[in-house]
Amino acid sequence: MPSTTFRADAVLFDMDGTLTDSIAAVEAAWGAVAVDLGLDPAEVIAATHGKRAIDNLAFYRPEINPHEMDAAVEAFEQSILDFADSFQKREARRRNSGGSSAGFSMRAGLDLGESTPALSDTSAFSHRGSHSTSTPSSSFSSSDPSTGLRRPSFATRLSDLLTSAIPENFDVPVFDESPDINYVGNDAQKEPVEADIEAAWETEADSVDRSIRILPGVKDMIECIPDGRYAVATSGARTYAYGAMTCVGITPPPVTITADDKRLKAGKPAPDPFLLAASCLGFDAKHCVVFEDSPSGIRAGVASGATVIAVCTSHERSKIEGCGAHFVVEDMRSVRCATEGEGAGMKLVFTVEH
Repeated sequence: MPSTTFRADAVLFDMDGTLTDSIAAVEAAWGAVAVDLGLDPAEVIAATHGKRAIDNLAFYRPEINPHEMDAAVEAFEQSILDFADSFQKREARRRNSGGSSAGFSMRAGLDLGESTPALSDTSAFSHRGSHSTSTPSSSFSSSDPSTGLRRPSFATRLSDLLTSAIPENFDVPVFDESPDINYVGNDAQKEPVEADIEAAWETEADSVDRSIRILPGVKDMIECIPDGRYAVATSGARTYAYGAMTCVGITPPPVTITADDKRLKAGKPAPDPFLLAASCLGFDAKHCVVFEDSPSGIRAGVASGATVIAVCTSHERSKIEGCGAHFVVEDMRSVRCATEGEGAGMKLVFTVEH
């Protein structure tokens, strides 16, 4: 397999989809928001991936006042962590009770009227409710490190449940791979169908393990990089970012730039998060390496001037190949890092198999 070797001063990691896989929990949280607002889960999930919560909240929940925004973001991102933990908690209760967990709802404790989206950025929306240019289900699927396979998306699983939950004589709006999904049916059918959608959502949400996982090659990569030579720049806010990393055994580095950092003027695909992270480390972003998984993040890395390595851990290769990354690899196992020299003159030597 051909390889390329180059040198850099530091590394700037994205988090979700790059270091951690919490996409199943993020999708569930967005699915809950979509159902609560009467929107298509697949479309909402597609439109929000890789972007800041604050931007998505402003779009989907314009009634939230500016002084309430920080609390709304924190509440929503806590709901992601709750989804990630809920399956294990349910199973623990099930074992302790010696029976099933019937009646347990993963929506319990979530006040969706006071919370909403996560992972956002200011682009991709031409008007409220507009279709994203991304493909919902096929583009956003999370990898299982133990098998190398991608877990089916929330929308796909919800669609399967809907086909069995709704009466046979009703024209079902199926959440397939297309973003162009509309309500089908007459007004008389609408109310019971909405109840069926809600029930299907509850059933799906209660049955899936959405635990946050560390992605392949991440542990070895971080261990190869000296302290002070890497940072995290994520579209998640502090609650979610620190919670997700800690959950999988990653100690958040001293330089961790989150979406609610008041020094940021814009989120990805603007380069601001990576430029700020590089500056805090004391290096020029042009001499850094960015690891990213999402189109918006890849574009942000390219705009910062860094060398960008894109990993195919959340998106199919075809969805990210045209975003400008210098290298596209399956995951971090295709990249090796060593050090050369000491002190301030130390260089990180990267070898990328491609």
